[in-house]
Amino acid sequence: MRNKDNKHLGIEIDPELHYKLHYISKYYGRSANGEILYLIRQEIKALEKA
Repeated sequence: MRNKDNKHLGIEIDPELHYKLHYISKYYGRSANGEILYLIRQEIKALEKA
């Protein structure tokens, strides 16, 4: 169930990037949405360390 307090972010991506995102997320056992959130969090952690 969605958290009402969370924000929604819609993006457009090209078909090749979409395919690769789903391929990678499946490899790691995540949904595409979960993979995007993971990558965003990793980038934020890296920038906060710098």
